[in-house]
Amino acid sequence: MRTSDFHYELPEELIAQEPLAERAASRMLLLDPKSQTWQDQQVRELPGILRPGDLLVFNDTRVLPARLHARKVTGGAVELLLERLIDDREALFLARASKALCSGMQLLLADGSMATVRERQGMQIWLQRDVGDWLALLEAHGEVPLPPYIRRPADAADRERYQTIFGREPGAVAAPTAGLHFDAALLTAFAERGITHCFVTLHVGAGTFLPVREDDIEKHQMHAEISRVTSETVQAVQETKARGGRVIAVGTTACRALESAAMDGSLRPFADETRLFLYPGKKFHVIDALFTNFHLPESTLMMLVSALAGRELILAAYRHAVAQRYRFFSYGDAMLILPGSLP
Repeated sequence: MRTSDFHYELPEELIAQEPLAERAASRMLLLDPKSQTWQDQQVRELPGILRPGDLLVFNDTRVLPARLHARKVTGGAVELLLERLIDDREALFLARASKALCSGMQLLLADGSMATVRERQGMQIWLQRDVGDWLALLEAHGEVPLPPYIRRPADAADRERYQTIFGREPGAVAAPTAGLHFDAALLTAFAERGITHCFVTLHVGAGTFLPVREDDIEKHQMHAEISRVTSETVQAVQETKARGGRVIAVGTTACRALESAAMDGSLRPFADETRLFLYPGKKFHVIDALFTNFHLPESTLMMLVSALAGRELILAAYRHAVAQRYRFFSYGDAMLILPGSLP
């Protein structure tokens, strides 16, 4: 399949630039691959759409204020976007500067300390600090790394809204955006209906914003991301399946974490890097349904949802969402891919 097979036309004004005042106030397109139909719904209706005994799986990663500004010792400005914390002293960044950075070069950081470029590969640099730790520096001086399609600077409100309410494991540089729709009242409504939840961790990297550069999608190399699925989550999934419940991944990151832990068809605890790339023709071993946001044209996430629901149905549903003026991408509306949900 070709990358262009996953293209759709999106008016720029439909790209959400701000979050709604309430997390669960978004619209939701309910999509049924079995009946090949969809319905316009609201996220607040989700507890009534799911069944008692179903299991929601959330990504509990926490977004770091991952954008930093630095300077070369010669005075040139450098913008750093965290890709991954390696340890307290070393971190991997995407770097932008007027001239390329070289190994051995020193950068002046926002707290007055210095960091040394240990290695460079393309736009990626490995930075080493002799004193202090990266996490403390980011928390004190970093900015919320809003996606490039949000064309405004991050503000104080984004520190709270570009974060899920259950984010507890610091390490992501982009939000698992499907989880942004859930608030405490919605979780209470799930519990009252007998719908349970558990967590996985997948630290979303800056590579999530990089385009697919290969025309043949099978040649695309996914960026690596750290993922963890605990024995408790494995047990929750197994118990749900045993009682006839459905496993609903909240977001493509939760989906990829679960499926990475079941590459041979059997779900097991997992703690490692994943480069799992799901596209039409690939099998899903764990999830029965997916709650997700609307994704960029020609992205790996468009390919993932097409693998689950079918490319033609996804493209038709996206055309409907555009016609109905849904809000797109990180701060936008949602889709629930739930087979057998509609007549």
